[in-house]
Amino acid sequence: MTYKQTLEYLFTKLPMYQRIGAAAYKADLNNTIAICNALGNPEKKLKCVHVAGTNGKGSSSHMLAAILQQAGYKTGLYTSPHLVDFRERIKINGKQIPQTEVIKFVETNKEAFEKIEPSFFEWTVGLAFDYFVKEEVDIAVIEVGLGGRLDSTNVINPVACLITNISMDHVNLLGDTLPKIAEEKAGIIKSRTPVVISQTQLEVISVFNNKAKQLKAPIEFADKNFKILSSSYNKDVLTVEVLNKKINHTTRYELDLQGSYQLKNLPGVLNTVDILKQKGFMIEEKEITTALKQVQKMTGFKGRWQTLSLKPLVIADTGHNEEGIKEVLENLKRYTYTKLHIVLGVVNDKDISKILKLLPKDAIYYFCKASIPRALDENELSLLAKKAGLTGKTFKTVPEAIEKAKKQAKVKDLIFVGGSTFTVADAMVY
Repeated sequence: MTYKQTLEYLFTKLPMYQRIGAAAYKADLNNTIAICNALGNPEKKLKCVHVAGTNGKGSSSHMLAAILQQAGYKTGLYTSPHLVDFRERIKINGKQIPQTEVIKFVETNKEAFEKIEPSFFEWTVGLAFDYFVKEEVDIAVIEVGLGGRLDSTNVINPVACLITNISMDHVNLLGDTLPKIAEEKAGIIKSRTPVVISQTQLEVISVFNNKAKQLKAPIEFADKNFKILSSSYNKDVLTVEVLNKKINHTTRYELDLQGSYQLKNLPGVLNTVDILKQKGFMIEEKEITTALKQVQKMTGFKGRWQTLSLKPLVIADTGHNEEGIKEVLENLKRYTYTKLHIVLGVVNDKDISKILKLLPKDAIYYFCKASIPRALDENELSLLAKKAGLTGKTFKTVPEAIEKAKKQAKVKDLIFVGGSTFTVADAMVY
């Protein structure tokens, strides 16, 4: 098979959550265990950091990978979903897995795996673990796909776990309260393995403490150890002063990831690095500061408060749940513009009423549909938005919506593209 044919096989023959939603979600680890057994259990040969959470796990994973890479470690990075190219999911030192490796893996394992009947995600996890072991990475940062307890990645035995933020998302699969969702995320905590919680959230503290106690896992709440003293923006840099309470020392970091939500992610990343140092990893402070300045360049990270073009300014962000949209609106406050244009596309399996109520009523809207089966029809989105007091025109595709917004916007206007990861993905392809 060619690379294109291989991807078509993976995307169309296998159930894929990103495309069809809950029908592709496997609520057990049986298939992943069978895949790992067929591959000779690569997951047992990996040193890993496991990262879960509702918001912030992608940013935190990329920051950790950049720091480890800067410190001289051959670093694997597994994340999902991809935006433009499937190979974004699997990288070593910022370089995507070669097309030939994807083709070879599928051709070699197709017959054996088809008997297992895995999902797209289960296939991909097997590919990542197998590739990282073959390439002899020193450490791999593994981001959870969905939830934690029953996620395919949860077959690893990490050296440390990081759980970022808990918000309402995927309630049909993970539960309809924050404690229920936290219970699923806490499923990545392993016996006697250190776990870092990025944010202290009163509703879920007991969930994490109880799970850690049960498994004798040392637990630390990062925002108790690392305090953000100040933050400011200058051009394309977020400058942050952080007090390490453990040693009573303040450090100034410059982040190329500019979203205000990075102020919630950074303490978790720094605390996890501290634990890795305790585990014998040699990481100097200057390597942390150097890496955080160039996370996008080092890891190829995309879609988080990313400028797509200037005059008019076009910014895209993958924030797609209530908490994520609140952060988007917070970020928009630091820009001066005449008029705000919002290109909005969402998925069809989530209650978006709360998100729509948050969005500004004085913006000009371009309702569109991303190029996946899970995307909500643009006319249906427009009707729901109208009920929330938002008005705009409908477009069959994301590129059409952006094109129209760019034609209508004046030089000093701002265009924001978001609502779902897939809307941003289509924007980036365009």
